[in-house]
Amino acid sequence: MTIDTERPDGLRARKRAATRSSIEHAAVALGLELGYENVTVEMICDATGVSPRTFFNYFGVKEHAFLGAAPAPLTESATLRFIEGGGEDVVGELAALIAAPFLDIPQDAALLRSRFRLVTRTPELLGRQLEWMTAQERNLADLVVDRFRAAGRPTDGLRDEAEMVVALAYTVIRFALQRTYAEFSENSDVSLWLARARELLRVAAGRS
Repeated sequence: MTIDTERPDGLRARKRAATRSSIEHAAVALGLELGYENVTVEMICDATGVSPRTFFNYFGVKEHAFLGAAPAPLTESATLRFIEGGGEDVVGELAALIAAPFLDIPQDAALLRSRFRLVTRTPELLGRQLEWMTAQERNLADLVVDRFRAAGRPTDGLRDEAEMVVALAYTVIRFALQRTYAEFSENSDVSLWLARARELLRVAAGRS
């Protein structure tokens, strides 16, 4: 007879994840109801039954409860595969690379849909998200330049082309997320919409 025991570290991790999710759900719901600027940490704590100290153990500042955690950093092996890739669909491959950490973790579709609505109607939150994206864009452009150089491309104009690739990759991701979390049912699959966006981009570029 096998006894199923719960590892303490696994149980703690699940409890932390559940607490974090509860706080994020409450924060976003309050933001949609009252407006982000009118919601206080105390309101979120009252709604979830946690103390302010607990809140700040999970989120360094109030806005992080609304925006959620940043995606995990790209792994060294994933970036190396991208740099050494020889395919022509560099935009699609970069979009897939950026989205990979997001796709590898089960997502709360209802929370993401609500967060999307809140962020797009709240200039302060949208501005914070854009600041993060701008910082990431510089790193991603460096990565694309490394790929071009690994392929033996001439160096002239590579930076401009790399920045355009990054901008288009984010357009692909934004299209997929909008279709998944803003307009369609919870059964929508973001990976399918990413593939669809890549296909549409190839058609638009005359490479169908």
